[in-house]
Amino acid sequence: MDDRVLLITGASRGLGAATARLAAASGFKVALVARKAESAASLAAELGDDRAVALGADVGDWPSISGAVAATLERFGRLDAAFANAGIGIGTSFFGTDDPDPRQWEEMVRTNVLGAAYTARAALPALKETAGHLLITGSVAGRYIRNASLYSVTKWAVTGMAGAIREEAVGTGVRVTLINPGLTDTDILTDEQRKKPMLAADDIARAALYALSQPPSVDVNEIMVRPVGQVL
Repeated sequence: MDDRVLLITGASRGLGAATARLAAASGFKVALVARKAESAASLAAELGDDRAVALGADVGDWPSISGAVAATLERFGRLDAAFANAGIGIGTSFFGTDDPDPRQWEEMVRTNVLGAAYTARAALPALKETAGHLLITGSVAGRYIRNASLYSVTKWAVTGMAGAIREEAVGTGVRVTLINPGLTDTDILTDEQRKKPMLAADDIARAALYALSQPPSVDVNEIMVRPVGQVL
């Protein structure tokens, strides 16, 4: 994997940061995309200036995320993989019992759905040049209905998006992998969720690197990883 270039959104913490560390240790150069570049600066310094760059971009804003891809190409000269990982979660209630102002939903939908789509659109022309690899963070919640969860709805959209991109990529050499984590120890969990079995961010990072480590003839379409004891 030496000198392959991987762009990761949501790279300043959680799954993104864990994947960046493991990828860099495996020989990747990494573009660390966070909403603000300074949020990922310490991680870039940790990984080394010759191997990592911190970039600021709002994935839900097309000029911003397309600019981050352009900056990656300018810095490293190529793009071999992109991980559309940025996402947020908030509690929702369609009856309005928990969140009386539904306008707060907009940022989550824009980040989780449009952000993944924009990241894919920005990266895929460069990935076509390298017969590269697109990874997208979905969720077990995008495979099983969650009561009153608009977050789950956004991840169902991501599931469909990954399939649609995979079909369009036929003949290009580009591979597409949807990674569906179960309950994972990140900062979006509620106190109630933290009482349940959880994965560590490193568990998902290993899944991402498994997909990235396959030979060019192998397209790992989907990976679902749950903690032991999680039912759905």
